[in-house]
Amino acid sequence: MNVPAEPAPTRTEIRVLVVDDHVVVRRGIRAYLEVLEGMEVADEAGNGLEALDRLAAMAVHGELPDVVLMDLLMPKKDGVVATARITQLYPRVKVVVLTSFGEMERVHAALANGASGYLLKDAEPGEVVAAIRAAAAGDVFLAPAVARRLTQEIVSPPTGIGALTGRERDVLILVAQGCSNQEIADELVISERTARTHVSNVLRKLQLTSRTQAALVAVRQGLVSPQS
Repeated sequence: MNVPAEPAPTRTEIRVLVVDDHVVVRRGIRAYLEVLEGMEVADEAGNGLEALDRLAAMAVHGELPDVVLMDLLMPKKDGVVATARITQLYPRVKVVVLTSFGEMERVHAALANGASGYLLKDAEPGEVVAAIRAAAAGDVFLAPAVARRLTQEIVSPPTGIGALTGRERDVLILVAQGCSNQEIADELVISERTARTHVSNVLRKLQLTSRTQAALVAVRQGLVSPQS
């Protein structure tokens, strides 16, 4: 008589990779998550490059995390660039941004690069857990303040030079000077993909369809001289 094999146990924990360049922050997040039922901290990383190395090693052993909790401003490789690379290489791994910076240009860049959540570091611990669980379930969780601002942009889309962030004004000037996306990225020390996102945001906010139109606006507004 054949005895049916017992099914393999199903893993129920959500595995999290914590990425932050501050050791105290990483350890604090780890200590909090590890006491929660259904949460497991797979590893830590101090920057985006280190996070990619950790993920590559995990992938070899079939132990990829479900969610990466990602800071944005870090040395060697920042969170926006790392997020884009992670979502490209490991589509099943979700990224939740946890940062001190709530400027909308950072929000747009993170979401455009595949982030499944965006939280500020003053978030309540319960919000962090809710964002991780939402991401693992395929949903998106945003900090309430971020969600409000995104909603406001949808209801009343900003237009005109006054709607541009400081970084977007810098991008507009470089566009007017004839710089390519890669040249803009090099000048501002950002990724080419982030530069492309900034250019798209500039065109959207100015209600333009081409870089040539953007250059003319920059000249009319006195941001660059006609000879630039």
